[in-house]
Order: sequence, then C-alpha cells, then structure tokens
Amino acid sequence: MVINLNKFFPKKNLLTGKNILISGANSGIGREAAITFAQYGAKTILLGRKEKDLEKVYELIIKKKYPEPLIHTIDFEYSKIEDYIDIYKAIHSEYGRLDGLLNNASILGEKKSISQYSFSTWRSVMSINVDSVFLLTQSLLPLLEQSDNASIIFTSANEGKIGKAYWGAYSVSKFATEGLMQILADELEHTSSIRVNSINPVAVKSKLRKKAFPAEDPNSVPLPKDCIKLYLYLISDLSKECKGKSIDVQIV
Repeated sequence: MVINLNKFFPKKNLLTGKNILISGANSGIGREAAITFAQYGAKTILLGRKEKDLEKVYELIIKKKYPEPLIHTIDFEYSKIEDYIDIYKAIHSEYGRLDGLLNNASILGEKKSISQYSFSTWRSVMSINVDSVFLLTQSLLPLLEQSDNASIIFTSANEGKIGKAYWGAYSVSKFATEGLMQILADELEHTSSIRVNSINPVAVKSKLRKKAFPAEDPNSVPLPKDCIKLYLYLISDLSKECKGKSIDVQIV
C-alpha cells in the first residue's frame, strides 16, 4: 500500500504535546525520526544500545531548541523482561502516558543460505528484530492506552513480504513483524483507540543497507530524511483512520 502525501504539509505544532518513543534512535531512520518528531513539537524518548550515539542525537535536538528528550539505553539482544519494565516505569514517572511508539531497531545478520546459516546469528537477529519488539510493545501498551490517539509503527521490509534467497533470519524476522502488526491491529480495532501500522522504508542509506549491499554506491541511495514524511504522518493524529496497514515509502 502507498499513501499519497502530496497534500500533506505539516504544521509546526503537529506533534506538540505528544510523547513518542523511538527505538534505534541512534542512527539511520530512527535518528531522523527522533529529530523530526521533536522538530514538530514532540517530547521524544530515545532508545538504543550506544549511549554516546544517543547523546549526539540529544545534543542536536537541544541545539535546535526542540523539546528536551529522554535517553534510555538497552541492549536488545540480551535484554530481559525487567529491562522493559524499567522503561515503562521511567516513562510513566516522567509523562504518565505515551502517544507514539516507533519500533525501528533491527539488525541484518548474515546473507547466507539456510544450509550455511549459523544458529547463534539466527538467534541474535530474532532477539533484536522480533523478541525485543514484542516485549517493548507489550510493556508500553498500558501507557499507550492512556492516550486519546496513540500510534504504533512497526518497521517492515521488502524481504518481509516476499522471501528471498540468502536473506535468512532477517527476512523471517520481517515476516514476523508484519504478522505481529496485523494481529495487534486486529485485536485493538474494536477495543482501543490505538492504531497499529507498519512501514516499509524501501532502500535508504543506512548501516544495515551498507552491510547488505557493500558494493553499492551510497550516493545512489536516498537518505533517511527522504522517507521521513510518511513516519511523521503516521505518528500524527492525521492518520487516526489508518489501521492495520502495511505501507511502502514512496520517494519522489
């Protein structure tokens, strides 16, 4: 599915009063989303593994005089249920509710055939791309329920729609992401104001993309900022009628 955003011209206060958590906020699309959401008035919670990288995003947001964000570090691969309870407690204590959740953190793993794929890498990819997404979303649902129009965005991929040789655990994890989105959207459709969708960002410049296609000319790939308009739209109240959709970024 594609959403036509040609007539979407966001106002400066589009996200004012919103509290939004972004996982993988230290780089790529997550970093761009955090900065953009803050630019339009949101109080952001920056979630990721490397504190130094999160602090750089924090400093940039502060330098631009956007609302001050929170930083919370977590190693998704080795995280435990208690870690997600701590995240819930921190947000509950600071804000009392959550208006948006962008599940963005992912790793590629290995591009190998199934017959050659190592189980340790398989397990790492599933821990970060699937298990942590489930645990983070589940733990934050009570805070999202406190919002009038909360939005959950999952990060999908082309490889999560059509299985491709040598994409291994990454492809399987993105199929799982699509399934989780659809199940949660269906469960909440008639019982909650929370809306759930997924975004396929297609090809954008990122560490994951560089690892997947090392010979690719990086200048030939769009930047994260080129696809961020869809994220801004879906996290805002303007998309409150959009539920259970898998949406492809359209870069013009």
